[in-house]
Amino acid sequence: MISLNDVYHIVAAIIPLYVAMILAYVSVKWLKLFNRDQCSGINKFVAKFSIPLLSFQVISKSDPFKMNLKLIGADVLQKLIALIMVAIITKVRSNGHLNWIITGISLSTLPNTLIVGIPLLKAIYGDEAHVLLAQIIALQSLIWYNLLLFLFELSTASEAHTIEAQGDPEVRQEAQEIDEREGTKSRTPKRRRLIIILLTVGKKLLMNPNFHATVAGIAWASISFGCNVKLPKVVENSITILSDGGLGMAMFSLGLFMASQASIVACGTRLALLAMFLKFIVGPAIMAAPSIAIGLKSVPFKIAVIQAALPQGIVPFVFAKEYNVHPDILSTGYYDCCLFLQDNRWLACGIANCGGVLFVVGIIGNAQKAGSEGIICMYVCMYVYGL
Repeated sequence: MISLNDVYHIVAAIIPLYVAMILAYVSVKWLKLFNRDQCSGINKFVAKFSIPLLSFQVISKSDPFKMNLKLIGADVLQKLIALIMVAIITKVRSNGHLNWIITGISLSTLPNTLIVGIPLLKAIYGDEAHVLLAQIIALQSLIWYNLLLFLFELSTASEAHTIEAQGDPEVRQEAQEIDEREGTKSRTPKRRRLIIILLTVGKKLLMNPNFHATVAGIAWASISFGCNVKLPKVVENSITILSDGGLGMAMFSLGLFMASQASIVACGTRLALLAMFLKFIVGPAIMAAPSIAIGLKSVPFKIAVIQAALPQGIVPFVFAKEYNVHPDILSTGYYDCCLFLQDNRWLACGIANCGGVLFVVGIIGNAQKAGSEGIICMYVCMYVYGL
């Protein structure tokens, strides 16, 4: 049963996370404390240090031997459905541009599970929510964020006008060696260009700190839970001191970007409505369908669907800003209202993120007609164009 105390815990857990975003917005919009170069440096610090260490911390504390396979299966199917759907639509409407595929997948399948999801759902469903969400976050960090990085690097490499002239000489040498080993000196330019692009992407991905953090995280989690050992305290504290600040720095980076835009809805009304549809309608729908199909029930099902309807993830925004791929769309303000039914009580929790200001409203009421096992998610999404 949800109580006023639960509402307090939800608000207390979420509000502090947005304080950093508010301070960043005020610092740039009104106080003029940071210029564009300084904002870019902060975003790079978040992408190269804060997010990788935060990913390592989350993955390393998730037991890989006790995963909810149905939940993981539903999450994987959601991503596959979204990838196929967005690829088809993009092929028809945007001539197959990879950047739109990346943005579509980010909006529909990568919610803010870490920053908003854990405190929100843990307050409603208890420790079980934390355990299940940690598994989803681990999968996001290990697979989906690295896949996103691969697509970003692939887009960057494939858009180079003269890839062979501008590419890394070592990569061109590797491609030539492959040709010689396979005895295909007459390889077509198109196929040779593809090899160079893939080698360039692979090399950059291997150099990305987030890739190393996720691999190290799953390796240590396997050792830690398999052999019942812990990190030395000095190592754990060194990671924690930076990873704990990762959430705040990521939100700070988002606030800086929002303040640097001429309009709060930086991408325009049409794209804002499209982003809203993908985030709050398509995302939960393509999570609910495979969850039902594979038999996910009760609390895990509720958690799976609700987390899919959470606000946009901060990590995809950080990557989008780093690679300059539609960060305006991912940063657009929104209003999200979810209605949770549990036992004979209901909690309406609204989160409005607009211009660096967060509004959280919690309302308690009776819902006896809804039944004790029901759950309803309603999405009332309204873009706000100014304060």
